Amino acid sequence: MLNFLGTTRVYLAVGATDLRKSFDTLAGVVRNSLRLDPLSGHLFAFTNSRRNRLKILFWDRNGWWLCSKRLESGTLSWPTSESASVELSSEELMLLLSGIDLSRTQRRPWLDRRPKGTDENSTESP
Repeated sequence: MLNFLGTTRVYLAVGATDLRKSFDTLAGVVRNSLRLDPLSGHLFAFTNSRRNRLKILFWDRNGWWLCSKRLESGTLSWPTSESASVELSSEELMLLLSGIDLSRTQRRPWLDRRPKGTDENSTESP
C-alpha cells in the first residue's frame, strides 16, 4: 500500500502515454507537456491507451522512483479533461487504483479540506 503526506499532490496525464518511457523521458513529459516541475516531489501518473497499465513517477530529493502496475483484467477508469493533466488527492488516487470510477463519486462537503480554488481540475461531480 502506498502512503503519502497530506501535502503531496497527484497529477494524472490525461491522454495515453507510451509506457516504454522511463525516468528521464517521463520527467520530460511532465516538464514539457504537463508544464509542471518533475522535481517538486509530487506524483505524476501515466497510463497507456488500453488503460490496463500505469506508471507513477516521483522525485524524493536524491533520486527518481518509478512505480508500475499491470492489470491482469479490466481497465482503469482514467479521468478526462480539456487540460493536459488532472490533479487528484492521494485518496482519489487510491480509489482509482482500486477500480473506483471517480466520475461517479462525490466528495462530501465536510470532507473537502482543500483551500478554495484548488479543485478546478477535480473529477468530482457537483
